[in-house]
Amino acid sequence: MTIRAPRQLSLGQYILKNRYMYLLVVPGFVYLVIFDYIPIYGITMAFQDFSIRRGYLGSPWVGFKHFQYLLANPFFMRAFWNMWTINLLRIALGFPMPVILALLLNEVRHMKFKRVIQTVSYLPHFISWVVLAGIFNSLLSRDLGPVNHLISMVGLPRIDFLQDNRYFRGVLIATDIWKNIGWGTIIYLASIAAINPELYESAIVDGAGRWKQMLYITLPSISSTIIVLLVLRMGAVLNEGFDQIYNMYNPLVYETSDIIHTYIVRNLSTDPNFSRLTAAGLIRSLIGMVLLLSANRTVRFFGREAIY
Repeated sequence: MTIRAPRQLSLGQYILKNRYMYLLVVPGFVYLVIFDYIPIYGITMAFQDFSIRRGYLGSPWVGFKHFQYLLANPFFMRAFWNMWTINLLRIALGFPMPVILALLLNEVRHMKFKRVIQTVSYLPHFISWVVLAGIFNSLLSRDLGPVNHLISMVGLPRIDFLQDNRYFRGVLIATDIWKNIGWGTIIYLASIAAINPELYESAIVDGAGRWKQMLYITLPSISSTIIVLLVLRMGAVLNEGFDQIYNMYNPLVYETSDIIHTYIVRNLSTDPNFSRLTAAGLIRSLIGMVLLLSANRTVRFFGREAIY
């Protein structure tokens, strides 16, 4: 009896066979093309003295003139370094928090209490920063805020949390962690749930307590998930934080809170030089790409599974 090898399908036949799966991809593909790929042509403005009347083809080319201006502009450079400082603090202090919360929730044995904690920690993620900015402005107000009221009750001086450069960054980091910590635990809890329970049973037989089980079983088992999310976070880090900062900051704290995003939006109304602001956005995007590639390469260098 002769066994025939399966016939290889051509590309067209393969697509036709899986046409319904490809149809599911179409909406996302169309979205990417319209909102992510077509606008890429607009970066040509960064190398032109762009004029709306002349358009892309008629505007004169000026090379790196706008990049040179930005790199010599103290306000842009202040926003540039603030962006680095704030986002590195977000990663260093904020990224481990969902992992820690997921590990702690995994140790809770009372299911009703665990569900309540999960629900309460998830809820802030769904509240807009526009709403939260108003809430925190009321809570942290120097004269009428309950936080300063408690501080004054114990004999300490009131603090301008939202108008003092010494405290504003701390407020940004703390409120960002509070808002996103619950949402970030979802993937980690799913990864923990997928761990083979026999590993824990074997560890118990060997005399391992809860701490050692977490240290030698849980953390190594979810390390791949942590690494992938960290790489993705590094790539998107420069796109985060605009909503929060724009709704919470004010001219008194520009020195420590103004970032490239807010610099661009503010200058659109005061000095709408489209070419210069496009150059600022391109600098931010290029840095984000370099961070993503560097983080991915670093993960692969240490022999761990990366994104690609």
